[in-house]
Amino acid sequence: MLKAIVIAAQPPEATEAEVHRSLSELKQLLLGLDINVIAEVVQKRSVRSSPTYLGEGKLRELAALTGGTGEVPRGPDARRPDRAAQQPAAAEHLLVVADDELSPGQLRNLQAALGVDVLDRTAVILRVFESRARTREARLEIELARLEYEIPRIRDDHTLGDREGGGGRAARGHTNVELAKQRARDRMAAARRELEQLKANAEQRRLSRADVFRVALVGYTNAGKSSIMRQLTGSEVLVEDRLFATLGTTVRQLAPPATPAVLVADTVGFIHRLPHALVASFHSTLSEAREAWLLLHVVDAADPAFRAQIRVTEQVLADIGAAETPSLLLLNKADRLGREARDALAGEYPGALLMSALDHHDGDALRERIDAFFAQHLVERTVSIPYDRQGVLAELRDRLQVVREEYGDAVSVTLRGTPEALGKLAARLSGG
Repeated sequence: MLKAIVIAAQPPEATEAEVHRSLSELKQLLLGLDINVIAEVVQKRSVRSSPTYLGEGKLRELAALTGGTGEVPRGPDARRPDRAAQQPAAAEHLLVVADDELSPGQLRNLQAALGVDVLDRTAVILRVFESRARTREARLEIELARLEYEIPRIRDDHTLGDREGGGGRAARGHTNVELAKQRARDRMAAARRELEQLKANAEQRRLSRADVFRVALVGYTNAGKSSIMRQLTGSEVLVEDRLFATLGTTVRQLAPPATPAVLVADTVGFIHRLPHALVASFHSTLSEAREAWLLLHVVDAADPAFRAQIRVTEQVLADIGAAETPSLLLLNKADRLGREARDALAGEYPGALLMSALDHHDGDALRERIDAFFAQHLVERTVSIPYDRQGVLAELRDRLQVVREEYGDAVSVTLRGTPEALGKLAARLSGG
């Protein structure tokens, strides 16, 4: 197993508790990649934009652990340190991981001074997403995000060498860096073309159920969304106690089935400082949240940082245009709280549902809240259906509730459903 030292620069506005929580998340992410954290180094800094991220003294202290020189090379060879010569055998399986997104220059300087590979928080999250992606669409979206992150950093890959023939003005030829960037851009273009086709197909499927009630589970990663998905739909979705256990969107019907039908989508979890490129590229899973009738905002109420996690989720929802969608706050894992804490939360969030995804009674209470929400969108209408047109109603029974039937020259049926579904029935009956 690889070993890592995690580092963080603590700005004046950040508390020690906030830094500790962020580092704890980073450690969990690394553990999901089979990387064991053996030490952490935190330094209070007025800014995070220092060329070496950490101060000179702290950098030398860190280099004593990694076997590096603690100095950034100067002069003509500064951009090409011989890291293999610097790196002792004991550090061959050691990484340094920064709890921030580092600039290309910061990455280069840290690697030169420490003599080991350096990753930042964004690179770690991208690796976790890559390791968990299962669908073709998810893989392409993550690849796009990774390439967008890597292109500005290609200039710092010293293994590429200086030149490679081919093209360029006055037979100068392109550098390996220029060619590597072009290959990356070409791959991004190809991935975007394939994604557009996949998205077009997905859009057709979504349009076919545009008038179907949809619920989307959203929230911080590891808050319990998949467990609630099991409660609501009975589906055997993956449930694991780790960050980003599931990445793809799972859509299942509410069980027992409702009339009209209600589809429930389990979306990717959010996290503090989720890379913008991932938010931008994860179109398919986030579109379920954007197009849902109702959002179930799942929160781990037993986590001391849950209020900050609520803010993170609300910010991402605003970024994707879903801030105005009606939502129900689910304070999950309430079974881990004492009576006093539960009462305090009930007072602080009067509209929320305190629950445990493992308690079937709480699952029933959630189902009642969902049914009540969608009931307000139904209207009642009586239609006359000739006996030889009964098949038209049969086709729409999963979208319409039959309140009453009376038989005469034709069948007089009182129905409850959405205006859209009732409109479809009327159009079919008048269409002959």
